[in-house]
Amino acid sequence: MIKRLIIILAIANLNFAFAVETMPSMLNPVKVMNDKVADIIDPPNTAALNIMVNALSSLKELRKKNEASDENIKALIKIKLLPNISMDVSTELALKTHWHKLSDQEKSIFKKYITQSLIRDYAGILGSYERLDSVSISVDPKIKRKDNKAIVKLIISLNDDPKPFTVSLKMIRSSQWRVYDVVFSGVSLMKNYRAQFDSHIKRKGIDSLVAKTLKKIK
Repeated sequence: MIKRLIIILAIANLNFAFAVETMPSMLNPVKVMNDKVADIIDPPNTAALNIMVNALSSLKELRKKNEASDENIKALIKIKLLPNISMDVSTELALKTHWHKLSDQEKSIFKKYITQSLIRDYAGILGSYERLDSVSISVDPKIKRKDNKAIVKLIISLNDDPKPFTVSLKMIRSSQWRVYDVVFSGVSLMKNYRAQFDSHIKRKGIDSLVAKTLKKIK
């Protein structure tokens, strides 16, 4: 299920900044204007669809020119997908309550591990998926939205599978909309990482998990 979830995202660095207002009743007109303009120019549903379509188009072009090597597919992932994933938010979500106990160096280790894992899984699945022309993607017009976060539902159809399925992209906006989690059939990709991390921490402690993760990325 996780592999299927990953391919949906595939064929689909954020720092939090909180403004402290000295007068809560007074709205900053520049900020309000920028948010409104940003929603018009780059709404979350359009951003989600663009992430998917751009990655698909690039992969189709590589296939068309017989250049879809493992190395080129990994380059595609780094260029087309990773900039659209908020790895800082994703990694913090995966570590949850343990996140603030980690040093900056340890946080960097987990971020690199998840990034490498996604690249490896994306490359393997994209490299093996041949029927790109059979993929049809649309966006559910009903979007859950709160402040700078949104949940966008994508409806995916495959010609060899008559029943479409839905995937939810959890997105967050700073300078642009980025994906920080994917939910498919009730399963969250980042919560899956969290379950793996929590299991190891309960058995051997967080220091052991850091050492194991560092060994894996090396």
